[in-house]
Amino acid sequence: ISFLTYLERIIDRLRHRCRTNSLPTKKNNFYLIMSDNNTPIYTNANQPARFAKAKEEKNERYLDIASVYDASFLKGKRVAITGCNRGIGLALAQELVQAGGILIAIVRSNSDELKALQPAEIIQGIDVTSDEACEGIASQIKGGPIDILINNAGYFMEALETLDNLHFTEQIKQIDICACGPLRVSASLIKGDLLKEGSKIVMITSQGGSIAWRFEQNPTGHDYGHHMSKAAANMMSVLLAQEVKSKGIMVGVFHPGFNKTGMTAKYAEIWEVEGAVDASVGAKRVFYETGRLSMETSGKFINCEDGLQIPW
Repeated sequence: ISFLTYLERIIDRLRHRCRTNSLPTKKNNFYLIMSDNNTPIYTNANQPARFAKAKEEKNERYLDIASVYDASFLKGKRVAITGCNRGIGLALAQELVQAGGILIAIVRSNSDELKALQPAEIIQGIDVTSDEACEGIASQIKGGPIDILINNAGYFMEALETLDNLHFTEQIKQIDICACGPLRVSASLIKGDLLKEGSKIVMITSQGGSIAWRFEQNPTGHDYGHHMSKAAANMMSVLLAQEVKSKGIMVGVFHPGFNKTGMTAKYAEIWEVEGAVDASVGAKRVFYETGRLSMETSGKFINCEDGLQIPW
């Protein structure tokens, strides 16, 4: 069975389950599912083509998130963010504080930039690979329930991983940090009764976790640990969304977009052609989708660049 035949069968099953008249369309060597009003449900796997199309169409949602983003929903909200001492996590913390939100920082170590934000609470010394450290998070939060938990802490091995350069210890480390870590933190807050009905859990994952997209984005393979860790994170997120929906808790599975951070610096030569943005823009994109997150969209894999879904 060919891959495209396999995809066509999946599409047929989705159409049957959703009971819609959606039709598949082939674009850039990849099948997109179209909604009833002929707009795509899934975003484009080809990052340069996706960015080029946004520019061609003058897509303000994609090119200027500030044109649609309203941060007022964050005012007064208690938001816990892991790994917010640098990178996209710090940008999220800065955006939150600027919007009048209440920051609860969950970090392994502090930073001058984080201190400058004067978080309402700082939970330090949290290694998300430690069962003991994560189990104790809830007891260290003293200000009451959390409205939004953003699991941002992550790790990406810098060296390109190929068959000639396999790092199994690093693979396990990435899976532990990126997939098990968010589950440890989320479980602590849920079991500690800090996430009530109507609260939201945001998983900062990656389009790199889409198995379907590896044919387009990784035609020669490579980077085993990174992609396995993100696929595992996506699976964990969907299972968690299923388990907590009876509690009225929403789970967002978000690809934050291509952001110019230390973690992506090894790709600096393609930042511009693929539409990479400053972390401050990426933070607005994440919060925009956080505001839109509902029980109906809980557990769906969303690209924060354009708001469309990414196939698993």
